[in-house]
Amino acid sequence: MTSLDKPTEETSADDARAVTEAALFEAFGGVRGMVETVVPGLLFVTIFTINKDLHMSAIAALAVSLVLVVVRLVMKDTVKHAFSGVFGVAFGVVFAMMTGNAKDFYLPGMLYTLGLGLAYIVTTLCGVPLIGLILGPVFKENLSWRTRNPGRKKAYAKASYAWGTILLAKCAILFPLYWWADTTQLGWILIALKIPPFLLAVYLTWVFLAKAPAPIDVFAEMEAEEKAAEERERQAAARSAEQ
Repeated sequence: MTSLDKPTEETSADDARAVTEAALFEAFGGVRGMVETVVPGLLFVTIFTINKDLHMSAIAALAVSLVLVVVRLVMKDTVKHAFSGVFGVAFGVVFAMMTGNAKDFYLPGMLYTLGLGLAYIVTTLCGVPLIGLILGPVFKENLSWRTRNPGRKKAYAKASYAWGTILLAKCAILFPLYWWADTTQLGWILIALKIPPFLLAVYLTWVFLAKAPAPIDVFAEMEAEEKAAEERERQAAARSAEQ
């Protein structure tokens, strides 16, 4: 195990928490990312509650999603979270328009949540926790945690189980409502369940990772190896020149 495989004595707990917070903020989009996931659905259910017009509600939700993407493009900001919102809303709009049932606007997102929750559980059971695959590149550790940092792998497993459990619990609430509740009831409850479960999952991830060993910066290691190889080549060339 190299010195990079574990935190140095100089690395404080506060520094580790700060790095973890910054990485989670980047990975999950922060406050702005949360707003972008909530606004289209909120607009849809608000308009539908007022006038029961599926087409107007769907078009408004899709339009605001596109506006959010344009704003990010103008500000030269990352658009991955906004684009994911557009695709989610577009699938919901198409589905609802095809069936004529306004509740189907929410169905693709619910199915995605179910699939994602199962993915967190299954990948962890297979030894490759999904949250590690998501955050590994953000922490510049890639997959080094799988074999070189067992404490970090354990933290990723705990976090993935937390995400999976929270998402599946959310589905256990929403899918019965899809069958029994009307569109407005389902919509408002879904909006209410957008941010709190997400914040709980992010908080638990932060708790697990803040207590875990520091990530191994594989990019720094590769750079160090390249510099060492260049130095060896320079020294070999110098010896050849002397001979």
